[in-house]
Amino acid sequence: MYARFAVATVVLMGAGLGRCFGLGIGDRIPSANVKMQNVDGRELAINDVAGPRGTLVIFSCNHCPYVKAWEARLVALGNDAVTRGVGVIAINPNDPAAFPEDGLETMKTRARADGYGFPYVMDADASVLARAFGATHTPEAYLFDAKGVLVYHGAIDDNVQDAAGVTRHYLRDAIDAVVGGGKPSPAESKAIGCSLKLKS
Repeated sequence: MYARFAVATVVLMGAGLGRCFGLGIGDRIPSANVKMQNVDGRELAINDVAGPRGTLVIFSCNHCPYVKAWEARLVALGNDAVTRGVGVIAINPNDPAAFPEDGLETMKTRARADGYGFPYVMDADASVLARAFGATHTPEAYLFDAKGVLVYHGAIDDNVQDAAGVTRHYLRDAIDAVVGGGKPSPAESKAIGCSLKLKS
């Protein structure tokens, strides 16, 4: 499985250059009122889950091996962030017609089995939010402060293969900074993962 990561990383580093057309640090949450279908049947927008200390938006999916490798860490971070006043929402932007595993029924099963304590929603039209953010990968994290300003964008940490081998806890440290009223450092890291499978 991890042999694929090395090859995909080289390709996706190039794809990451497209981020210059997406959100930059200091930008505000885009399309925050767009409603999306949550795994519990509710229609939710980012504004509906915003927390008093910040908001974490994660582009994710079901099929990607990077998401699967990071998932336990990501769920733990998200669940903890919610208890600390940071709203969290995971958004699946992929077209289930292209990847059936990314359909809503599989999302429901995954959220239940893995203990998501935050919404896991299907992006409206499988593209609206991803294009508004300029997201290119799953997983890809965007952390906004209490005023809705982007203060961190990028990866979960620096070691997708081995949780015990992580030396840079990018997202965890960013959440700690926001909760404490500070600014994350670094504010950005390279998001590495699977390319998005958006509707054309």
